[in-house]
Amino acid sequence: MRFSANVSILFREVPFLERFRKAEEAGFSAVEFWWPGGEDLDEVERAIKEADLTVALFNFYAGDMSAGDRGLVSDPERQDQFRDNVPVALELAGRLGCEKLNALVGHEGPGMSREERLNLARENVAWAADQAAQRGVEVMVEAVNTFENGPYLLYTTEDAVEFVESVGRENVKIQHDFYHMQRMEGNLVANLREHAGSIGHVQVADSPGRGEPGTGEIHYPFVFGALPEVGYDGYVGLEYNPTTQRTEDSFAWIPKELRGGDVSVRDLKL
Repeated sequence: MRFSANVSILFREVPFLERFRKAEEAGFSAVEFWWPGGEDLDEVERAIKEADLTVALFNFYAGDMSAGDRGLVSDPERQDQFRDNVPVALELAGRLGCEKLNALVGHEGPGMSREERLNLARENVAWAADQAAQRGVEVMVEAVNTFENGPYLLYTTEDAVEFVESVGRENVKIQHDFYHMQRMEGNLVANLREHAGSIGHVQVADSPGRGEPGTGEIHYPFVFGALPEVGYDGYVGLEYNPTTQRTEDSFAWIPKELRGGDVSVRDLKL
């Protein structure tokens, strides 16, 4: 396993641009993040390169996440904002050497049926995937829990798999978040084994509080042990809310000297 620190949710004690250095100082060699919230993209690139970090993944623009937005691709009035962002995001990905971008699909809403919104999302994700394929980039699609994210269109593993298959692009995969799926369906390892071929990136947090692994009900030694069994060799994104006062202290379950490279489940303090 290789871990990447999601600096949009970790290191919130400091401004966004400072979090890349914090991740490097904590021992990580890779990061991921949501679309920057107004920071200059040149400054984002500079901060990442000065910290000598690999970018495992970042999100396309998904609207105002703090205000409750969870993607624009299913909203006919806002899909142009997503399409305008795609070439900008792909250009940034090229500069950063990032090969995976995540597209949140949005909410159900008035004026259109759920299936109509899913159809629109398919069209927009397929369009983005075609642009991404020209640059060797994969597009991730994620299912998330509805307890915290409202009437999101995809909320089970099966939902996400069916959506990805219906898009019909080889470079569209699932971003599989064990926290969200524990909240919605459980059966984490069974679903992982069944759908491993569709998964392009995984993320972790513990349930129900979304803290670091080891603070909730998920038996992460079993989950982490299953990843190599199913052939997953990508990054494991740490997308959790630390239960500790300092983000750095929430990493105690990963020996610092191992955070920047390959880690065996036997090495983890869980």
